[in-house]
Amino acid sequence: MANKNRPLEEVEKLLKDIGEKIDELIEKGKKVSGEAGDEIDKKINDLKNNQWDLERDLQEMKARFGQRFDEEKKNMEPKLKKSGQHLKAALFQLNEAIKSLFEK
Repeated sequence: MANKNRPLEEVEKLLKDIGEKIDELIEKGKKVSGEAGDEIDKKINDLKNNQWDLERDLQEMKARFGQRFDEEKKNMEPKLKKSGQHLKAALFQLNEAIKSLFEK
């Protein structure tokens, strides 16, 4: 189960790292003035917008994945229940076979 969410956790960590790098650039950009400072501010704003777009896309993907997972789980539940019944019957038969072996 832990591996199921690992890719999502890695993407979220990457987005967090990007946000931290943007914050570092903002601090460095405050020290620069003039035309270079304006260009840096523009680039930082572009990066922020891209980060927000990525975060929004990630949330949408998580929601779609959750919906699909729920649908597949719902479709599999009857099959799993039937398989469980078959397994229970097989274990009962195995138990009966072992009993009959030891009784003889």
